[in-house]
Amino acid sequence: MTADQTDNVGTISPDFSLFGKLAVITGASTGIGKEIARAFAAAGAEIIVTARTESKLIELKNEVENDGGKCDILVNDITVVEQIQQLADFVRKKLSTEDKDLVLVNNAGFGFTKPIVEVTQEDFDLITSTHLRGTFFCCQKIGEIMLEKGYGKIINLGSTWGHTTDAKKAPYCMAKAGIAHMTRAISTEWAPSGIRVNTLAPTGTVTEFTQKTWASMPERAQGILSRIKLGRFAYPSDHLGAAIFLASSASDFITGQTIYVDGGFTAAG
Repeated sequence: MTADQTDNVGTISPDFSLFGKLAVITGASTGIGKEIARAFAAAGAEIIVTARTESKLIELKNEVENDGGKCDILVNDITVVEQIQQLADFVRKKLSTEDKDLVLVNNAGFGFTKPIVEVTQEDFDLITSTHLRGTFFCCQKIGEIMLEKGYGKIINLGSTWGHTTDAKKAPYCMAKAGIAHMTRAISTEWAPSGIRVNTLAPTGTVTEFTQKTWASMPERAQGILSRIKLGRFAYPSDHLGAAIFLASSASDFITGQTIYVDGGFTAAG
């Protein structure tokens, strides 16, 4: 054991603050992404939020700034690699005048419920271009900046459906499983460079989108709920503690992991 290691024995001083960090959150206009953005700003991070709907981003920016936070917005579609490069250029310009640790939250997502025989090529391509190609190239382009700095945090949004499966969810389950494995692969390559990469995997969460979906398929909603051992659906706020932890220095010795925030959904396999 080295002297430095000895000095750290018995020291308990986790830092969950996000002051001094610049956090980029994709798909931040609604749902989990929006609440993560608000929570990060409240925890001290300066945030850059992206999505395809400008009006909702402006609304979020106003909320954050009214609460004393700092927020920039960028209308951006992560299914287009050229627009991901534009996001990276925006981040690089921001960091040219500020020395901050960089955090990336790949939250942008899309899902549908269809029997396998009804899935079209367009459906399949939209799932893969958002969850797999989009997430990968966000990691690549923003990760290049982290590699230059020698430190960074990447949080990829997965799902319990990346661990288990359900009928009529094949492309989504495939994509979310791919994100978890992508996370492990990137973490292995980039750990020596000081970059931590983890997956945050929610269970069924009450959002504007899921409420509409479950209202049209109540039997499906009940099926999901029956697998959540704590007996209720998650709310976006349930995921904020884990997100802040993974973005903060308190999680600096964690990489390549999937953190399930699922009320016991995956505990039974």
